[in-house]
Parts: sequence; structure tokens; C-alpha cells
Amino acid sequence: MNFAQTFWSHIRTIPDFPKTGICFYDLTPLLVNQIEALSDALVASIPAEKIAAVDSFVAVEARGFVLASFLAQRLNKGLILVRKAGKLPPPVVGVGYSLEYGLDKLEMSADVQPNQNVILVDDILATGGTLKAVQTLANKCQLNVLGATILLDLDSEHKDIGLDVWSVVRESEKPQQEEAVA
Repeated sequence: MNFAQTFWSHIRTIPDFPKTGICFYDLTPLLVNQIEALSDALVASIPAEKIAAVDSFVAVEARGFVLASFLAQRLNKGLILVRKAGKLPPPVVGVGYSLEYGLDKLEMSADVQPNQNVILVDDILATGGTLKAVQTLANKCQLNVLGATILLDLDSEHKDIGLDVWSVVRESEKPQQEEAVA
């Protein structure tokens, strides 16, 4: 199945959101009628040897929660949540990072079981700042990061981020819109 072609037909592009100059990709239409295909694509994106080795998926708030839940349930693995500052009960481990449109802070429970093999899961990879921050959190909690799986990779926005990244859909694969004929 060509996941990229199918999924692009369900992804909405909203220019200048949440602020001018940012192009927001609305992935929620995929959740309306593509759940099974989306779950299949996420599993297929990860190399088999990594699936065999992973203990838990690290889910990045908020849409990463949904995607990582699909993976954890399908593969009978654990789920670790990474949230924005102040959303998890203490004790937590936190890290600040830069977004393409500001600064933020992420936190993970300090009580997470150490020495697990984990795969980071997020919806979109743009500059890589969020994934790098989550990797830093995982390292602080003594987790072994095997890589990251992403639904949509905005591959023109980043270079190598120092982490194996597996994606379901890439911006560079987006079908070109046909010009309207007058």
C-alpha cells in the first residue's frame, strides 16, 4: 500500500498558523477514517530489529500520544509520556528547548524505569528541536533511545539531527497540486 499518497489526501495544510510564516499540517482527518492504515504504516516505518528490541514508546504531547498509543497497543509495549511543563505530577525531569516559533519546556516522570530501550514518537518533525529535547530527557532518565518514528517529516526544515528517524510521510513526497484550468 502506498501510505504516502493515501495519507496526503487526508492531510490539510493551513498557512500562517499558529503564526504568520508557519505552515500547519492538520493530521486530524487521518484519525477520522485511517486508523488501521495509520497503525499499519507506523509499525511498518520501524525496522524489525528495533521493534524486537523496544521496551516502550516515548510519546510526545499531544498528537504523539495518539500515535504512540497505537504502537504500544499493537506491539504490546509500554508507553512513557512527555508533557509540557506543569502537566505531570512531581517528581519530573525537565528540559527547555527552542521551537521554530518560540521557546518551550518538556517534562517526563523522574520515576520512569531506567535502562529501557525506547523509541520516540511524535507527529511532525520540523527543525528537530522537540526530538532533541525528548532525547535529552530520555538520556537524563537513563533510557536507551533506539530512534524515533514520525508521521510527517518536514525534511526540508532540518538536517541530520543525530538520531535515527523513521517517517511514514515526507513533505518532499507531497503530490503537487494540479493547476486549475480556466
